[in-house]
Amino acid sequence: MCIAIISTAHPDYPLILIDNRDEYVNRPTSLASFWPSHPDVYGARDLLRPIQGTWLGVTKSGKIAVLTNYREGLPVPSAISRGAIIKKFLAEHDGSTKDFVSSMVNSGIVKDAGGFSLVCGRIGERLAIMSNRSEPGEPVPWIAGDVVQTVGLSNAAFTNRTWEKVLKGEELTADAIRESVAAGETEDQLVQRFLDVLSTDTLPRSVSLEDGGLDAYISELRKTIFVPPLGRRSKAGLDSDQLRSASTAEETVQIINGESKAELGVDGIYATQKQSIVLVDKQMNVRFFERTLWDGKSDKIELGKGDVDVRFKLEPSAT
Repeated sequence: MCIAIISTAHPDYPLILIDNRDEYVNRPTSLASFWPSHPDVYGARDLLRPIQGTWLGVTKSGKIAVLTNYREGLPVPSAISRGAIIKKFLAEHDGSTKDFVSSMVNSGIVKDAGGFSLVCGRIGERLAIMSNRSEPGEPVPWIAGDVVQTVGLSNAAFTNRTWEKVLKGEELTADAIRESVAAGETEDQLVQRFLDVLSTDTLPRSVSLEDGGLDAYISELRKTIFVPPLGRRSKAGLDSDQLRSASTAEETVQIINGESKAELGVDGIYATQKQSIVLVDKQMNVRFFERTLWDGKSDKIELGKGDVDVRFKLEPSAT
């Protein structure tokens, strides 16, 4: 039940993107870094599937993309990774955003993946919101560019305004920006405000979070921006050698063989695993802040110990 909020409302930052990744916390995931195979791309990588795609990334050449899954009753049996679609835009596509969206909408690739919405485009231009669950002929929404707005997206259509977490996220983000500007705060203080937004827990408690787990709370997750730990540690009993979860950015994780593999990313504790904040200023400097809250062994990371904070300048000619 991830959430992404995009804003162009800050006078000093033409583009702001904040994001929570909610997942089974034992899902092997790298820290944010420049990708070894595509050094223009910056972001974390999902290491469970061989494609090693992502849900959020920025390139030195000025592309940005974030993906949220659809909430669907049953998973779509498919070999197509949603992370591969965003990876294709960030690492392989050289044309315009419009061309990419058109090629994806009209291809069979996205239809073979589970439901998703993908926000993608070039920083400073309009961003497209494409989905493989939109109706045939439905127009693709465009946001940002020179329009001042703060919009959120979670695990439903962009036009679905019934998700409380999206409405609350938009409100809190707009308030954070306004209050920070009024107070003349530093960038670090602004980042902290966004972390506070991403850490807003309004999940109604009905039964024990541990005992109820994801199944008991799945319908309530649309109400909370932050997902506290639901369920208990996986019973797979994986040791640290089997479950190496990319403690360094350069490490390529080899997923284990055998029955235990099925437990990774589909069982155990479900929670907000990572929080990300992307700031782009008027000089096209990017700050990418990532906070990892859980390690691959389903142990909670001490607050701040899982932080990655990187700055780089956009280079439109970079490939």
